[in-house]
Amino acid sequence: MTQGAEDAGVVALVDAMFTDEARFGTTYAVVVARRGEVIAERYGGRLPSRSGAGPAVGPDTALLSWSIAKSVLHAAVGVLVGAGALDPDAPAAVPEWRHVGDPRRDITLEHLLCMRDGLDFVEDYVDEGRSDVIEMLFGAGRTDVAHFAAQRPLAHPPGTVFNYSSGSSNIVAGLLARVVGSGPATVEFLRDAVFGPIGMDSARVRGDDAGTFVASSFVYATARDWVRFGECYAHDGVAGGRRVVPDGWVGHGVRPRSVDPDTGWRHGAHWWVLDGVAEPTFFANGYDGQRLLVSPGPGLVVARFGRSPVVHSPVVHSPVVHRDALQEWCRAVVVAGAAGSTFRS
Repeated sequence: MTQGAEDAGVVALVDAMFTDEARFGTTYAVVVARRGEVIAERYGGRLPSRSGAGPAVGPDTALLSWSIAKSVLHAAVGVLVGAGALDPDAPAAVPEWRHVGDPRRDITLEHLLCMRDGLDFVEDYVDEGRSDVIEMLFGAGRTDVAHFAAQRPLAHPPGTVFNYSSGSSNIVAGLLARVVGSGPATVEFLRDAVFGPIGMDSARVRGDDAGTFVASSFVYATARDWVRFGECYAHDGVAGGRRVVPDGWVGHGVRPRSVDPDTGWRHGAHWWVLDGVAEPTFFANGYDGQRLLVSPGPGLVVARFGRSPVVHSPVVHSPVVHRDALQEWCRAVVVAGAAGSTFRS
């Protein structure tokens, strides 16, 4: 690990992520790399287990992505777009929408990637009333997630309204399976076309009973391998001298199209844009505070994994969420990491 005095600010921020649980929740792993060199790294805690305390987290622990998996899906789709096997602007070939007169026939792959497909899908992580994402991942929809999501009716004309939806991602995963093959064929494709070239040797995915990669939520990899994925996007889709996704596909993912009404964050296509920093930075975001930050200018990539549920402060009336503290931390670590880059150059 390369570390100098100029990176003391980064190290202090990483330490705070582990010591200030009131602000950040429980942190399992943080890795900060700049231009391919790790400048700060720390692990802690134990993964949750049904039988009690799970295994201690360390450098070899495979960490659950939650929705960071959506950004992996963006890379996989990019490979197929580059090969001419998928067209983002063409109507999505979803079997549930094949009937003449079905208004969902106008939904394109691009609409799905930008989450502007118009489908009536409720992304609610608290099981109170209707939650399509909980029902899809853990209820009746878990055996065929793409089919479950594709059955949702339209709430808005395609292309008109942003609605963050894990269902959209799993419909895209169904499209991917129909191109490369389901089950083991999908796993082989991801290994050979995405994980292998990037060097993510620890990466594994979870599929459903229909053989669809549950691309909304379920990729497992070590923190350092998550950094390798971020570095591929920091280098415009190139890893180890090999182009993984086509030229311009990273730009496709990080070009903002929408603003999330709940968070105020800008969304591109299965990637988010980090505002409030001088260096152009984008990030993959996962439930419970998973983050993968990519700032190509200084070559900075940051992976943070843990459990940071929404909490309410007992002292103030307005809600305080770990999510906002994490975003502040992300901005601070980008500033500190970029400053160290400037110092070295």
